[in-house]
Amino acid sequence: MGTGVRPYVNFNAKHDAEILHKAMKGIGTDEDAILMLLTARSNDQRQQIKAAYKKAYGKDLVSALKSELGGLFESLIVALMTPSVLYDASQLHKALKGAGTEDEVLIEILASRTGEQIKEITKVYKKEFGGKLEKDICGDTSGHYQRLLVILLQVDRGTGVDEEKIEKDAEELYTAGEGKFGTDEEKFITILGNRSTEHLRKVFDAYKKLSGSDIEDSIKGETTGNLENLLLAVVKCARSIPNFFAESLYKSMRVSGTDDGTLMRVMVTRSEVDMLDIRASFKKMYGQSLYTTIQEDTAGDYQKALLYLCGGND
Repeated sequence: MGTGVRPYVNFNAKHDAEILHKAMKGIGTDEDAILMLLTARSNDQRQQIKAAYKKAYGKDLVSALKSELGGLFESLIVALMTPSVLYDASQLHKALKGAGTEDEVLIEILASRTGEQIKEITKVYKKEFGGKLEKDICGDTSGHYQRLLVILLQVDRGTGVDEEKIEKDAEELYTAGEGKFGTDEEKFITILGNRSTEHLRKVFDAYKKLSGSDIEDSIKGETTGNLENLLLAVVKCARSIPNFFAESLYKSMRVSGTDDGTLMRVMVTRSEVDMLDIRASFKKMYGQSLYTTIQEDTAGDYQKALLYLCGGND
């Protein structure tokens, strides 16, 4: 199990650059050639194609693609051509710098990325956008929600399980929420933000024994808005990252109208990480394959490219 897109075996960057050049030359664009090639290469290989293209034709491949393509298909191809850490950093930047804050983007990225990835993202963010990610987040968010985002940025979650702390953590969560009048959000933030995923899974089991309900239900009952969404995302990612993304994909297509921003972001960022696992989760959770769902919900070259990223039909 694992990824959907794998590095192409007989890879030749110069040859690929030539195919793309031909696909964009003359009258009309051969979108099929473009999407079949780019979805069958890893992100790293796409960066090599970009360099080979520049060397051979003296211009930027991404600009060339942009001038030939349009709409959602163009956005998807540009996303595929962006180095993955830069893509995450620019998604965060866009979420913070646009009109209003796209909180679902902040929540998804900060709850699901590894500590190493978050460190890299923070570095690239500073290099590309000249500001500090933490400062920009603080400027755009507030309260307990802001505190938890900042804690997640510190990537200090440790590893392994601290047996001594399991019961205590579960009890503290219980007393902070269901066990009292009003909610002690601080406790939720401190425990969920500072423990390893392995440790949290044990805490959730202990919590269930103690209170008879899942931690998710308590969070829904005790908190609201962005804080609730972030706490739930942290819990879901601790339980199973593929399930978390399967649910995001399902909601992006099945809830009301298609949320192409989320659909595209998840398909692009997970295509080389855990797409097969996400597909298995999706089928198990919703009784239908991710492939079929994408087919029913999208159209044209955009649809074709997403289906290639998805891989097979389960």
